[in-house]
Amino acid sequence: MAQSPSALAPGDTAPRASDFDIVAVGQAGRLQFECLLLAASLRAKSPGFAGTLYIAEPQPGPLWDKDPTMRGDIKGALDDLGAQILPFDNTAFGQSYPHGNKIEALCAMPEGRNFLFLDSDTLILGELGGLSTDFTRPAASMRRTGTWPEEELYWPGYSAIWKALYDRYGLDFDSSLDLAQPDEYWERYLYFNAGWVTGHDAPAFGARWRDWARDIRDNTPEELVLQSLDPWLDQVSLPLVIHSFGGGRPGPELDGLDGDLTCHYRLLPLLYAREDAAVVQVLEEVTGPNRIKKWLKQYDPFKRMIYQGRGQKVRALFDQSDLPPREQQIRNRIKKHGFWMR
Repeated sequence: MAQSPSALAPGDTAPRASDFDIVAVGQAGRLQFECLLLAASLRAKSPGFAGTLYIAEPQPGPLWDKDPTMRGDIKGALDDLGAQILPFDNTAFGQSYPHGNKIEALCAMPEGRNFLFLDSDTLILGELGGLSTDFTRPAASMRRTGTWPEEELYWPGYSAIWKALYDRYGLDFDSSLDLAQPDEYWERYLYFNAGWVTGHDAPAFGARWRDWARDIRDNTPEELVLQSLDPWLDQVSLPLVIHSFGGGRPGPELDGLDGDLTCHYRLLPLLYAREDAAVVQVLEEVTGPNRIKKWLKQYDPFKRMIYQGRGQKVRALFDQSDLPPREQQIRNRIKKHGFWMR
């Protein structure tokens, strides 16, 4: 099923537009506190951001075993920080695949706007108001490793797996390749971390992402039969959607994301272990005011890591200029000393 490169006619929006909204997913448990930290850091470090911060909240329904909504007082605190709660219903994912929330959240966003999706575990470090890119050419985070597909004894190889997916949706596979990388090396193929995504018209982008992810899950191409899609389904389908809208690898104008503008820390022990001192400084500065502290200390990992000093003990275990090469080694060292929390 062939798709046009973009849902927009040329000139529908100015290239390098800086007018955009931000969306993150918030729900019961850890994510609601991460969203508070995200909102607080946005307000403190990016006063020039003129768009809307949406915290998309999945609603109770048949695809959830328990109520996924955030606490009422947390939603009030998010409102005080300038965020707008955006309820949405799950139609494709839910409890069985919570990563799908980011996909379905985009479907609930206003039409015709530029957007920046951020995972909730993101800290704003600098002024986003000046972020300027062509949102009609979507892109996503390149802070990733070769997690998918996984090499197997009888697998058909990277090219065969990715080409099967591009062919299914009528996309030009060859134009997605980074020819500077060798054949059958994972970085040759378009692959992203879905921790941030830029684009235009979130509902159109989200609907295609939802439909293709669901199709890959329910009608898996035979080339993928040896591959796990959980938790990788969002990252398997995302390159296809980005390519179909005429996007690709981010240009230098987006270097601030995963750079001096944002940090996708994932979990606080990892932040303290491996991020620059400037990131730790922003974290502790943003979380210092009592009006923020009174909320964040209600979540035990935040209380212990930030306010009771465990994070600094984690930091002391590592030389940030000479970190272990694999994340699992970092995790194991933290766990060995009894400081791991999530």
